[in-house]
Amino acid sequence: MSFVLQAQTNYDEKKTDTLEIKTKEQLHFNKKQLIIPTVLIGYGVVGLGSDFLKSVNSEIKEEVNENFDKKFTIDDFTLYAPAASLYALEAFGVKGKNNLRDKTIILATATLIMGITVGTLKTTTNVERPDGSSFDSFPSGHTAIAFMGAELMYQEYKEVSPWYGVAGYAVAAGTGAFRMYNDRHWLTDVIAGAGIGILSAKAAYWLHPAVNKLLSSKKHKNRKSVFVPYYDGKQLGFGMVSSF
Repeated sequence: MSFVLQAQTNYDEKKTDTLEIKTKEQLHFNKKQLIIPTVLIGYGVVGLGSDFLKSVNSEIKEEVNENFDKKFTIDDFTLYAPAASLYALEAFGVKGKNNLRDKTIILATATLIMGITVGTLKTTTNVERPDGSSFDSFPSGHTAIAFMGAELMYQEYKEVSPWYGVAGYAVAAGTGAFRMYNDRHWLTDVIAGAGIGILSAKAAYWLHPAVNKLLSSKKHKNRKSVFVPYYDGKQLGFGMVSSF
């Protein structure tokens, strides 16, 4: 499946004023916003050395292996559903907080933050997966992607209807559950991944005014840029195409 996104940045003065007003409406940093993701990430980090939490991980693994034989790899698809919904809703005329260009920039920023964080932790923690296939279990990248998308959905459409955010988080939670069901991750991996995904999305909104100002500076007012998140099966990131 492939898609092309286009964003035009050749604004006249009136449109530039509108863009600046939009930027001021973004999510502002507040310490309270750190509570939930910090608790989730903290649980996962503590679990790396806690015998009790490791025993909880093992009990869940044993319970799943005893009661379920078949594996359903639906989580390889549902992880993208919340983020993809941002564009699906836009296509169906459901307007969120930001236009298509700004949504794409925020998604690209969140993806970059999340990808670097997850990749670094996987390399440094060296945790074996429940199925013994590799030593990059912590944290769950699938879960991080799903919860990142869910938080973006919530922030974009909470003023339209809170149910969009609820749906996004339900899909994200299901993705995390299937990562454990398919014996690919421990509970601590999934919980930490959820926290990283949420925090990455929030951070993208906090940084958006600065990123947007950089991309929309008068010095480069004729620049046209397109941000395209990508995932090739092994690596997650984003590409940028810019013309002057």
